[in-house]
Amino acid sequence: MEIIVAENGREGIEVLKDNPDTDLILMDIMMPEMDGFEAMRQIRQLTEFKTLPIIALTAKAMKRSREECLEAGATDYISKPINLDQLFSLMQVWLYSKEG
Repeated sequence: MEIIVAENGREGIEVLKDNPDTDLILMDIMMPEMDGFEAMRQIRQLTEFKTLPIIALTAKAMKRSREECLEAGATDYISKPINLDQLFSLMQVWLYSKEG
């Protein structure tokens, strides 16, 4: 697995455009400059990334957090602190469904 890191949403979009063969995004919601909600909305505006799996990661485990993430463009959602088994399971599901 090759991992590409961006420090904020704006940089993440640029890194994604430079790496169009990306298979999955782990999107932190709380980022400086451009938060994950706005970054996901902008990614979904780009035709080539409309169906790219995005797993949103958020510390705000509120009742509507999942719905807010999905409405902004996330494919799935996981709250912090991250349970690695759960994260790897979600990644496997979305990577497998992308292949199929």
